Formats: sequence, structure tokens, C-alpha cells
Amino acid sequence: MSRPSPQRQASPQRQSPLLGAPQRQRSPVGGDRVRTVSQVAAAARLLVEERFRLVWIGGEVSNFRAYPSGHWYFSLKDDRAQLRCVMFASRNRFVRFRPKDGLSVVLRGRLSIYEARGDFQVIVDHVEPAGEGALRAAFEELKAALAAQGLFAAERKRPLPAYPRHLAVISSRDSAALGDVLTVVRRRFPCVRVTCFYVAVQGFEAEGQILGALDRAERMRHAPDVVIVARGGGSLEDLAAFNLESVARRIAAMTIPVVSAVGHETDVTIADLVADQRAATPSAAAELATPDGAELLARLQRIKGAMTTRMLAHLRVQERLLTTTSRRLAHPGRTLEQRMLRTDELGQRLHVAMQAALRRAEATLAQQRRLLAQAGPAHRLEPARQRIDSAKKRLRQAVHASGTSAQAKLSESARALNAVSPLATLERGYAIVAKPDGSRWGRPVVSATGATAGESIVAHFSDGSLRAKVER
Repeated sequence: MSRPSPQRQASPQRQSPLLGAPQRQRSPVGGDRVRTVSQVAAAARLLVEERFRLVWIGGEVSNFRAYPSGHWYFSLKDDRAQLRCVMFASRNRFVRFRPKDGLSVVLRGRLSIYEARGDFQVIVDHVEPAGEGALRAAFEELKAALAAQGLFAAERKRPLPAYPRHLAVISSRDSAALGDVLTVVRRRFPCVRVTCFYVAVQGFEAEGQILGALDRAERMRHAPDVVIVARGGGSLEDLAAFNLESVARRIAAMTIPVVSAVGHETDVTIADLVADQRAATPSAAAELATPDGAELLARLQRIKGAMTTRMLAHLRVQERLLTTTSRRLAHPGRTLEQRMLRTDELGQRLHVAMQAALRRAEATLAQQRRLLAQAGPAHRLEPARQRIDSAKKRLRQAVHASGTSAQAKLSESARALNAVSPLATLERGYAIVAKPDGSRWGRPVVSATGATAGESIVAHFSDGSLRAKVER
């Protein structure tokens, strides 16, 4: 395909020889204006680009040419048709292979028309081998579905523990990825316990072994604090096991934080997206999961030095305070002797005073007993007790008579009240009609003119009420 040249501007319309204004062209056979070729080409290009903004196309490469500018020009064909394609240098520098004639590929791009020649072409922004293209399409579809379900959301991802005691590593036996993880862990934090689960990282057995390893890690008696899933780089097909929906959902359902280190730094898998942390390399995963032991040790040394300095300063202050206080403190032996003499003196004086007070209390008690015996009320209690019994008897008789009279009056009043009670009237089949006003009964309606059409009313009966609306 030849290199495109800059698009030519639309041909100017004919100018009127007198006014200099554009002169409308007329069709020889009708009143419609005649469009120029560039106008038709531009309109067609806009229509195609609007209709086909982004498409995936598969086919075979032919007539591939790379220009000094870095742009690629080729045709994509199948057994019935072909399309001209262009991929500019700003996009093809991200492609990890160089297309060649006869290679089956899958590309993504937008359809357009090169107006200068009227060529229908595809502006390509991504291309990959056909086998990998199918995997890429499946990858994008699963990625979109899981993203819509929130499995990639940042709020569901858990932070890694600052000081883990147990790590689980899921990787291939004797792989460079596993070796990198163990090397970094031994260097940074050798006191952590590491449990390795050896699995196939590609092929038909990979899915089941990876799922089984995740299950065993979660069911361990002493569960790990972090699980690292590690694998070296490879093609999209090599990494297919870590783009499976079953593996992604199992990682998302883990109760233990998971660090995914699958592929090289530029490789991104579904496992990376659902994991709690994604590491560019296995070594980086080990660094994320473990603290730097040397840095911790240095920090502890700094803390120890600061604590020692502060303790020594505190001890020196307390020592000076003790020396000053001891100089001002009298000998406790002499003070104790004075206190003992004073205690003996006070004890003797207290004993004498207690004896004198006891004798005075005994004399007063004897005198009070004599006076109480002389003025005892026993001979006056019997007449008073008889008067009380007689008063109680009269009181009971009066209370009984008063209660009987009050009961008779209450019964008579109840009968009179019931005769005029509206509740009794309601029990005979009548109803009270009222307008609701927030109170229990509402405002009574005593006349047919008291309510208008459309108003709500309440009819109270003896056993409840009914709400109704006035029709006329």
C-alpha cells in the first residue's frame, strides 16, 4: 500500500464574475446542487468513522511494508475480501512482534476513508497473533464482567499485615520465581515461616492444582498471614491459568490477603486484578509481604539508644532528688522515741478518764431506774385499751353504713347516667356522624348542611367507627 499523502482541501466553489460570491451549482437534470468529489469523500469518511468507532477484525497479513517514518502499511485479507490497514509509529512501538505476509492476526482499530484517493482503510491501534487474539478477547470479556461485579474494587482489598509470622508461596517447583521469593524473604525477614505449595503454572493441570493449593493454604491449622502467587513471564497463552474465572473467584473469596506476582512487569492478569496486592515481579511480592529486617533492627537500636539515654537522665535526676531529701530528713529513731512516750502518756490519761465516766454513767442509770419504777404507766394502760376497742367497733359500724349508702347512690347515678348516655343510644342501632379534627370523636355533624360533597366523615357505632366520603 502506498504512503498516504496529506488530504487536499475541497475545491472552491465557482465565484460570480460580478459579485465575487459563491455561485450555487445546479444539476443539468434537476434542481439539486452538484457536490464535489472532495465533499463526497469527506462526508463518506465522517459517516464511516461515526458508524465504526472501534472494531476487532481477524485475517491474514499481506503486502506488509514498514516505512522509514516507523509507520506500518499492509492489507488484511480473507478468502473473499481485503482491507487496507495503517498502523502509525506511535502505536506499533507497543507491539511485541513484527507482522509478516501470511501471518494470521487479530487487530483492533477504527474504519476510515483516505479522502485523497477515496481508499477505504483501517486505522489500527492494536494487533496480535490470531491465537493470542482469541485469548485476549476472552480476557477482556472476563475482565469487564468481573469489574462490573466489583471484584476489582479497591474498597474490598485488604491491607497486608505489617509483621507476618507465616507466609504461603504458590508457585512451580524449582522455578526462578520461587527462588526469587525465597531469596528476598531470607534476606529481609528470615524469622518468618514459609510454606511452599508446588503447582503447575500452565497446561491442563494448572487450574486444579492452583485451586487446590489455595484451599490447602486456607485450611492449614496455623493459617498463613499472607499468600503469594508467583510465576515468571510468558505469552498470554502461557499465563492462561491465571486468567481463568475459577482462579479469579477463588482468590477473591480468600480470607487471607493474597499478593499476585504473575508475569513480568508489563503483564497483567485477572489474578493480579482481584488480588489484594499486585507485584510487578516475584521479588517485589516478597518485599511487599515482609518488612525489612535490617531496617527494623536499626530502628530498634535507635529506640534502645533513646530509651537508655532517657533512663540514665531520669536516674540522675532522681539520684539528686534523693540526696537533697536525705539531707533534710531527721533520724527516724529519735522521732519514734518521742512518739512512743507521748502515746504512753495519752493512753494513761485516757484510761483514767474512761473509769470516771463509767462510774458516773452507772450512778445515773440506777437513779433513772428508780424514777421509772415510780412513774410506770402500767396501771393506766387498761382503761385506755378498753376505750380504744370501743372506738374501733363504732368506727367499723360507721364505715359499713357509709359504704352501703354510697353504693346505693352510685348505682342510682349509674342508672340515670346510662339512660342519657350516647353509648346506650349507639347500642340501639344509632350512629354519631362527625368530621375528623384530630380528636377521638371529631366535630359532630348535626345537620345535613353540616357537610359538603367530597368531605370525609366518620360514623361512630357502639363497636367501632366507619370512615366515609360525602357524595352529594
